[in-house]
Amino acid sequence: MHLQAEVLVVRGAIVESRHRVRVVAARPEGDAHAASAHPERVTSFRSAAKPFQLLPFVERGHADALHVSERELAVMAASHSGSRAHLAIVRELLDRLGIEPRFLACGFHDPMDLESLEDLRRDPSLRGPLYNNCSGKHAGMLAMCRAEGWPLEGYEHPDHPLQRLLLRTVAECCGVAPESILTGVDGCSVPVFGLPLQAMATGYARIAQPRAGGGSPRATALRRIGRAMTAHPVVVEGQGRLATDLMQVTGGRVLAKSGAEGLLLLADPGRNEGIAIKCEDGAMRALGPAAVELLEVLGTLGRTETEGLAVHRRPPVANAAGQVVGHLEARVRAEVAGGTEP
Repeated sequence: MHLQAEVLVVRGAIVESRHRVRVVAARPEGDAHAASAHPERVTSFRSAAKPFQLLPFVERGHADALHVSERELAVMAASHSGSRAHLAIVRELLDRLGIEPRFLACGFHDPMDLESLEDLRRDPSLRGPLYNNCSGKHAGMLAMCRAEGWPLEGYEHPDHPLQRLLLRTVAECCGVAPESILTGVDGCSVPVFGLPLQAMATGYARIAQPRAGGGSPRATALRRIGRAMTAHPVVVEGQGRLATDLMQVTGGRVLAKSGAEGLLLLADPGRNEGIAIKCEDGAMRALGPAAVELLEVLGTLGRTETEGLAVHRRPPVANAAGQVVGHLEARVRAEVAGGTEP
């Protein structure tokens, strides 16, 4: 199936902006059974790589040795909102490891959670790396270093043994050669990976695959990470956010994880596939309408589920006075054997 997708920003009778969207739906073997043009184009994996960055920690038995809970695993794979609950999970994990928050290399940014944002306005001294939406991932990286006997200092650098291992792990899971992966520095200071959208979808298809069975250490570890994420969707992102709502509305049937610059990855065990969605211009505002429309066309979501995601499917555009003056909507064309579907 060939797909074409764009998201329109409509103000009154005016279409004032268009966001072009790419998508790939792939099987664990790497073949794409549905895609837009150029699924081989490289983009950055951003935070959607987090399940694979967590994988060695679980696969090597460290999660069991440290008695890590499902909620802690979920926050290690999270791009959380910085809520009080999120901070408590990360803080408790670091306390148990005997690692101070100052070792987190992710830096500070304002939380998305309004309650936490108000906490910081009242007391700016609270500012620190725990609020970073990647603090759980970084806590997991520090836990991995502690368990392997690697230095905590410099764990974020590409030449650290942790980051070399994570690059290899991402390559293996996504079916590409490690030397083919482009790298840069992510917003949270660790390496970020550049690879084709089809390879990302393949990686998530392999998260989906073992949930139906499989007994290898890697399959077991992927199944455990996926189970933790779908069991605790609010930990993975936060109330009202797209990936959280996708996992909640499907009752954990589908795993979802977003990444910066308009990226969303999904694993659907029932259909044995992974799906990658990318807004080409990086616009996060277009991701919800595109995802809901595309996932309905692909058969990932049923009508009742899409109705439960209405706030993401057609989000309003408001003016400075709070009046709704427009909306966003996705348009998808699917070319299948025998014709074209709107």
